Amino acid sequence: MLVSVCDSVMVGNQPGALGTASLAAISVGVSTTNVLLILGIGLSMGAVPLVAAAAGRRDEPALRRLLVSSVWLCTLAGLVLAGLSELLPRVMPHLGQAPAVVAMAAPWVRVVGWSLLPLMVFQGFREFAEGLGLTRQAMWLSIGANVVNALLCYAFIFGHWGAPKMGLIGSAWATLISRVLMAILMAGYVLRAARLRPYRATAAGWLRPHTAVLRRLVGLGAPIGSQMMFEMGAFAFSALMIGWLGAVPQAAHQIAINVAGVTYMAASGIAAAATIRVGNLRGAGDAAGARQAGFAAYWLAFGFMSSMGLVLVLARHLVPQLYNHDPAVLAQASTLLLIAAGFQVSDGLQVVGLGALRGLEDVKVPSLVALLAYWAVALPLGYFLGFHLHLGAPGVWAALLLGLTIVAGVLLLRFRHETEPGVPLSTGPTTLLPEAELLKA
Repeated sequence: MLVSVCDSVMVGNQPGALGTASLAAISVGVSTTNVLLILGIGLSMGAVPLVAAAAGRRDEPALRRLLVSSVWLCTLAGLVLAGLSELLPRVMPHLGQAPAVVAMAAPWVRVVGWSLLPLMVFQGFREFAEGLGLTRQAMWLSIGANVVNALLCYAFIFGHWGAPKMGLIGSAWATLISRVLMAILMAGYVLRAARLRPYRATAAGWLRPHTAVLRRLVGLGAPIGSQMMFEMGAFAFSALMIGWLGAVPQAAHQIAINVAGVTYMAASGIAAAATIRVGNLRGAGDAAGARQAGFAAYWLAFGFMSSMGLVLVLARHLVPQLYNHDPAVLAQASTLLLIAAGFQVSDGLQVVGLGALRGLEDVKVPSLVALLAYWAVALPLGYFLGFHLHLGAPGVWAALLLGLTIVAGVLLLRFRHETEPGVPLSTGPTTLLPEAELLKA
């Protein structure tokens, strides 16, 4: 998320209309590439509850199979996603965006699209480590990569330190380089750390992933990726709808969604912790502990996101000035941030609900809920409010607020139901066995 913040702030601070146009182009580029990125990240997250459950059972052979299979799956997915990203510049001219914005966004998308491969390799190693509760390593590596990205953005966008002045496309190259660095360092940690030695496969083991484990990872990861894609796709399509209104509303949307995304990342971290703790306790057969861990995450997210909503209300006129200096952009961005403040709690609770349910390996129902809430309710309502009632971007955002609230409420009720005392939590001890052993069991 900080990569996107850094890119948006730096390109938006280019002089005059160039900054506004670059922000609009970033909005289009991020909206399209993030649909693929989120699908891949969701697919990789299928490993977390399985690793956490296996760790709860102290099943080292299963953990070795999960590591190999997770890296294989993420690498193959990264290749596919990077290939699909090459099609995006051909689609963008048909999305109703301003031709000048599309002309700037297309080269950016081509470069950032190839960064999906190293990002997915990073995810393969990261999700395994985080399933074991080792979360700090990925955090520090990500912080380091963000420092590199910021320095490279400063050099490539503005032409400092002897680098060519590349403008918007410079931020894309900075993103690609920083993501390659993230992948190399995360792989190095998992493959060299002494504490992870019992879980590493032999050289021969890395050559052949386990088919049954791959199917299990896809079976969990695909619905997670679909759910995340439905949500991100709704926000991406909203950005495109706002783009039909012009470059100024689209630039304001990019500022507001960027700021709201930062607070969302904190709630997403709490959700990831919920997945790990609920999955680990579920694997150990502690149903009461799994329920307690889930509700602890809910309360943490509620407290944090309520505070962030208040901060956005108070700072809605100040924060946009970090991104741009166009008075029209700043005025619209402050209005959208007021709506963003309203959906902070809903956004936090829905992502924590998703994380807690993933720990229970409950992924299909949340995917269906997301599809209906965002695509059957929020987007049609947003189009009606924005274009038929002429509310513009604020109307589209108000509809997103309703969609997030629906998802948050339904998932909370489902987690309560699935963890009621007396409802058994399956620990799935045979789900990761090779096929022959699975048939024998």
